[in-house]
Amino acid sequence: MSSSTNNPRRVMLLSGASRGIGHATVKRFSAAGWRVITCSRHPFPENCPWEMGPEDHLQVDLADADDTLRAIADVKGRLEAEGGVLHALVNNAGISPKGPSGSRLSAIATDHQDWLQVFQVNFFASIMLARGLVDELTRAKGSVVNVTSIAGSRVHPFAGAAYATSKAALAALTREMAADFGPLGVRVNAISPGEIDTSILSPGTEKIVEQIPMRRLGTPDEVAKAIYFLCTDASSYVTGAELHINGGQHV
Repeated sequence: MSSSTNNPRRVMLLSGASRGIGHATVKRFSAAGWRVITCSRHPFPENCPWEMGPEDHLQVDLADADDTLRAIADVKGRLEAEGGVLHALVNNAGISPKGPSGSRLSAIATDHQDWLQVFQVNFFASIMLARGLVDELTRAKGSVVNVTSIAGSRVHPFAGAAYATSKAALAALTREMAADFGPLGVRVNAISPGEIDTSILSPGTEKIVEQIPMRRLGTPDEVAKAIYFLCTDASSYVTGAELHINGGQHV
């Protein structure tokens, strides 16, 4: 990816930054000198775990299409100082509603409103952000990374039906976006994490670990490294790929 000769700092927009994979990604890119603009439903935390100010955090409800459009306009304004370029968009935000006592919501048990909300956050927000910022991505010859899931390709014991199908749709969208954004010089890839050691792990995950060839959970930083690879020149001829980060669980 090229960067402005006047301002060599690269800029990334990351959704779902507050914990786990998102938090590790902020740290990885910030350490490499990137400006990271984060967006989440929550305001900028006073005890922020990374060195950035509230001017680089955007409060937005991705479940609300109108609020997402407002946020896109906000981001465009923030990028003007950077020459109107965006080098990376990482669509990491995701929700997975649970039933009573944290139980898995099956296709039958998930009500219509939950289906709509999950798809708005996990799927529609991703293409809304990419379409809305296509000019900024094109100027930077940037990269889009969609965060899918191993649950998108098989029935998972904990991930609900709406979450799983939204991630499968996001994988298909990645292929479509790679074909459509490629002529603009913008690469679009996906990462598909398996069982990563974050706060959202469900009880019983240790049983899954026994079936993973590497016999351990992944770390958020291992996922962040893969995202970084897909956003830098190391992957300059990679687009339309879905990178499995699961210790061999998919085999």
